Amino acid sequence: MSSINTNIAAMTALQALRTTNSDLLSTQNRISTGLRVANASDNAAYWSIATTMRSDRQALSTVSDALGLGSATVDIASKALDTSIKVASDIKAKLVAARSPGVDRAKIQAEIEQLQSSLKDTANGASFSGQNWLAVDASASTERTLVSSFSRDSSGDVSIGTITVDIGATGSMLIDTSNGGAGILDKTRTATTSGDYTVLTLDISTLTDSATDLKDLEDYVAGVDDAISSMTNAATAMGAVKTRINLQKDFADTLMDAIDTGVGQLVDADMNEESTRLQALQVRQQLGIQALSLANQSSQSILSLFR
Repeated sequence: MSSINTNIAAMTALQALRTTNSDLLSTQNRISTGLRVANASDNAAYWSIATTMRSDRQALSTVSDALGLGSATVDIASKALDTSIKVASDIKAKLVAARSPGVDRAKIQAEIEQLQSSLKDTANGASFSGQNWLAVDASASTERTLVSSFSRDSSGDVSIGTITVDIGATGSMLIDTSNGGAGILDKTRTATTSGDYTVLTLDISTLTDSATDLKDLEDYVAGVDDAISSMTNAATAMGAVKTRINLQKDFADTLMDAIDTGVGQLVDADMNEESTRLQALQVRQQLGIQALSLANQSSQSILSLFR
């Protein structure tokens, strides 16, 4: 039936054209953004998962930055410990040389004092980002905590992992800034006759070749050697911490790459597929326009019946 009120062919063609234009707009949006799921209306489940994963990825990036900062802090402490060990070894060598009879111990002491000052400067200068793990206030907390990981379990609960480093008397502390003498270098030691001393205050300038003075000199050598041993243990511990930090940082970086890949699989558009779809929809759009034009023209034939 032909009707001038209802053009069924034109209505059908218009509906098809509207559908084609809607699909074409969606495809153009995917091509321009590179995403097939750009918002929740595209795919609510995928969008929700991707949003959570992006948030976790950002948290992991912060963890990686924190690990990098921790690695630098440990590296500064390790290098300062290495330097301190070398300087203390030089002091021990000077003390051994002073054991020989007839040497000018006052001149050797002048050299030792310069080395002692170098030890103090090294410990006090081993700071990074406001943290010093060698010159430490023993009266305060001597544990340092580094963020090491971020994870989310199957129930959605978030947990943050940490690495705890003890920089106190059993750690890397060389000088106790609270004057408590808890550091490796300012620890109070006792010589046989001359009394208490520290690696930073020992003085051999007045020692003679007497048996008691030579025994004190040997005590000094033993005390410095013990300090070197403690610093070596501290440097070993710092090396182990640095290795752990680097492993965690590598893992965090790898995990971020995996998250990026996973999010991409969920929401990224396949540009090859979208470009092919775009060309097909453009052809459909042109055909739809022509079909609508033909449908509109069909009603013109009714006029010939009234001529």
